[in-house]
Amino acid sequence: MIARVYARVQSALPTADIVVATDDERIASHLREIDIPFAMTDPKHESGTDRVAEVAALRGLADGDLVINVQGDEPLVPVDLLQAFLAYCQGKPELQMVTISAPVEDVEQLFNANVVKLVTDQAGIALMFSRSTIPYCRDKPQSDWPLADYQRHIGIYGYRVGALKRVVATPLCMLEQMEKLEQLRAMWLGIRIGVLQWSACPPHGVDTPADVERVTRLIQEMEQQA
Repeated sequence: MIARVYARVQSALPTADIVVATDDERIASHLREIDIPFAMTDPKHESGTDRVAEVAALRGLADGDLVINVQGDEPLVPVDLLQAFLAYCQGKPELQMVTISAPVEDVEQLFNANVVKLVTDQAGIALMFSRSTIPYCRDKPQSDWPLADYQRHIGIYGYRVGALKRVVATPLCMLEQMEKLEQLRAMWLGIRIGVLQWSACPPHGVDTPADVERVTRLIQEMEQQA
């Protein structure tokens, strides 16, 4: 799965310096065999943000450098989405952190705690992320909540290294501890998170054993059609 993510990122961003961050020797051994660059990181990290910060430090990146974090559980991440996200990051130098949203597709996603929802202000800056359904539509039954008004979070981040350092130097806040969402620590610190609102909903990543089966079927279908 991680090798597939690496291949997608390499195809989308061929000039980028791409490295897999892992704390698992089994993953490292496999990456070594297939000649994919990786960095071993501390297994005590609480989040991907902490892991990315360690790699940025190991590679001696400057505070103003841009780092994009693509989760290793997104083997179907669209190439055009990654390219658009890089352009968005480069076009927003005033933002220290950026991420992506996409439309909620159905009611099941709306109430699924594994699908993170978010709301933004009129400038596209995140106001809140939650595993709960936000916003809460007070005056309608849940079956009638307007799906078009809801956005789900896509777990891809862009950071300036200076912001990474600030986040990882801060203990986990109450919001992050409760929701288990690393971006809430940045928001708690007052870091504005810009959101690229992508019009199409990319394939959902791998969070559960059922997701493994679903994504495996999709990959097999894609390979048969190729």
